[in-house]
Amino acid sequence: MEAWKRHGAQIVGVLDRQEAALVRGMVGQIKDMLDARVAEQPEDELAALTGIRTGHSSPPEDPILARLLPDFHRVDLDEHGELPPSAAADMDAAAAMRSLHEPELLDRKTGVAAVVLRTCPPDGGVARLSEEEAEAWLTAINDVRLALGTALQITEDTPDVLPEDDPRGPHYGVYQWLTWVQESLVQAVVGGDEFAN
Repeated sequence: MEAWKRHGAQIVGVLDRQEAALVRGMVGQIKDMLDARVAEQPEDELAALTGIRTGHSSPPEDPILARLLPDFHRVDLDEHGELPPSAAADMDAAAAMRSLHEPELLDRKTGVAAVVLRTCPPDGGVARLSEEEAEAWLTAINDVRLALGTALQITEDTPDVLPEDDPRGPHYGVYQWLTWVQESLVQAVVGGDEFAN
C-alpha cells in the first residue's frame, strides 16, 4: 500500500487484495466481539420508559474487550496496592458510569467498524473516503491496534524488531503495518500529501 493521499475533499488509498482482506478481517473480528457484547447487555425495563439505555455494569472479562471498553471511573488502589476502605463507593460509581456510557461507546465503535467494512474494497483497489469516513477508519484501525497490542502484550519497551524466535513476530509485523497505515491516514486527513486531479 502506498501512503494515503488527499484528493480534493477525499482521502484516497490503494490496497492490494491481501491488505484489503487483512483490514476487513481484523476490523470484522473486532466488530463481532463488540456485537457479542451488545447482544449480552442486560435488559432494562426502565430504558423503554425513560429512553435512557443502560449496559453492563461490570467490565468485560476478556482482556481485549476490556482494553477496548475501559472503565469510565477508575478505582485507585492505596500505597500497598490494596483497595482502600472507600473502594465500595468508588466501585459502585464505576459500575454506574459503565452502565450509562458503555452502550454509546459500543455504538460508536461498531459504527466506525461498519464504515470500514463498507468502504474498504473487498478484493483490493481504491478506497475513496470522505473526511468523516477517514475519521472512522482512524478509530477502527486504532481499535484493531489496541486489540492486537493487547493480544501480543506489546508495551512501550517492545523493540521495533523482535528476535527471530519470538512467536509474536508475524503478528507484530501486522501491528507495525497498521501503525504505518494509521499514521499515513492522519497525515492525509490533516492536509498533507495532496495531489492534483
